[in-house]
Amino acid sequence: MTDIQLQNDLDKLLSIMPRKVVSNLTEDSLEDVIEIVLDIGRVPEIRRAGGKIEKLGEKIVDEDDISFVTSHLQEFTHDNRSGIPGTLHRISAIRNRQGKVVGLTCRIGRVVTGTINCIKDICTQGKSILFLGPPGVGKTTKLREISRLVADELGKRVVVVDTSNEIAGDGDVPHPAVGAARRMQVAQPEFQKDIMIEAVENHTPEVIVVDEIGTEAEAQAARTIAERGVMLIATAHGNSLENLIKNPTLSDLVGGIQSVTLGDDEAKRRASQKTVLEREKQPTFDIVIEILDRNTLAVYKNASEAVDYILRGWPIRPELRKVDREYTEQPQTAKQETTVTEAQKPEENKMNFSFSRQKYCEQNKPMKKVYLYAVSRTIVEKIIERLDFNLEITRNVEDADLVIAHKNFAKGGAKILNTAKEYRAQIFYVKTNSMAQIQKVLKDALDIRPFDEAEAEGYQDETELALDEAKNAIKKISEGASAIELAPQNQHIRKLQHELAEQYGLKSTSIGDGDERHIKISK
Repeated sequence: MTDIQLQNDLDKLLSIMPRKVVSNLTEDSLEDVIEIVLDIGRVPEIRRAGGKIEKLGEKIVDEDDISFVTSHLQEFTHDNRSGIPGTLHRISAIRNRQGKVVGLTCRIGRVVTGTINCIKDICTQGKSILFLGPPGVGKTTKLREISRLVADELGKRVVVVDTSNEIAGDGDVPHPAVGAARRMQVAQPEFQKDIMIEAVENHTPEVIVVDEIGTEAEAQAARTIAERGVMLIATAHGNSLENLIKNPTLSDLVGGIQSVTLGDDEAKRRASQKTVLEREKQPTFDIVIEILDRNTLAVYKNASEAVDYILRGWPIRPELRKVDREYTEQPQTAKQETTVTEAQKPEENKMNFSFSRQKYCEQNKPMKKVYLYAVSRTIVEKIIERLDFNLEITRNVEDADLVIAHKNFAKGGAKILNTAKEYRAQIFYVKTNSMAQIQKVLKDALDIRPFDEAEAEGYQDETELALDEAKNAIKKISEGASAIELAPQNQHIRKLQHELAEQYGLKSTSIGDGDERHIKISK
């Protein structure tokens, strides 16, 4: 992130700190510090990005130190927050039962530019965006920069609903970090929902920016804003989209969920239980972005589709974007973001099979990185070279799009696999380090098939070919054929073919004896 500029106003923060704190700090030592913590009877601490905590000297904090800081601040609000006028620093108080301040958490506010370069194409589409992520990963920083981008570069009317002056800083004049965006201050957190509605009704905004939607009333206010055609940029409590869906208070932001009882035929068609969860209505936000860490974002470009897939248990992978890279809008990426088997796809897509043999390496798709765990690198390299896979082997699991792991060694690699899951990398398992097994898994991972039977000689997987034949038969029956008999197969493959036919509401029976036993599919 060489182009990121930090403007910290650190001198104003240090000017209100006790001498015992300032003597142990410099601007350089504060470069990655998130908070300075002062508690009576304890040594001052600093908390760095990544969770590291360091003590400042050996002298303990006393009442005079706390009073020195509070005397330079405006009065604390009802949520025990204050700030330094003209800066983004936030000072939060801890009180005893008598209301006396006995501790302070001094959050260092930074103007960071460049953190939304990787999602600039998304921010300029005019769609509502919801950011999710744990505390301290830069959600508010991104809101601040988006406010400036939309107000200054796009020339839109932007109103920032600023609870506790979190986004635009303390004081009556908004911090320059939000550009030309207007700011409406919220005196108490419980009034945020009212100010959100007031902003729409009184100030004709095109865009509203809100930090920390955390109550059902605020979620309803957000829906009201979106339904009036106003672009909404917000953050919410929750680490991931899946967690948000399970949160009854905030699930309305992504459409809410309801329990639906299916009929016998529909449950059989879906191969599911009769009682299932489904999205109740259209999501308030068009796009959901998970902030995995300060440098990595997971983008769900279609919130409706993402929620539906998660509720139905279908695999879906968001588009990963890095802060230090630039991206451009790619209209065709929507189909590349998810990996779903044909049998799992929604009803309307069921019969859209593509049976043409296509080349392994599609040049219009970006190179994917694969991380190997207990899998032969030599074999994988041979497969990539021979079949021209659009893959690159990486030694860093954080950079991987795909992870190929040996199933027998998965337990020992739990830490690596958990890291892969955190970074939304797809994980595939092989049972053996054989050429055929690894090649099949790579094909499944890339969702591609060979274009030439001769080229793939010696590498074709009989199960895949048998299922391809069954899919062809299903397609022909849907086009009018009454019945089709498939080639003889072993019991295991016949079972898979039966299941495939059942998923499309067709009848299948096994006929023949011994090595000639095969399946007949009919309406």
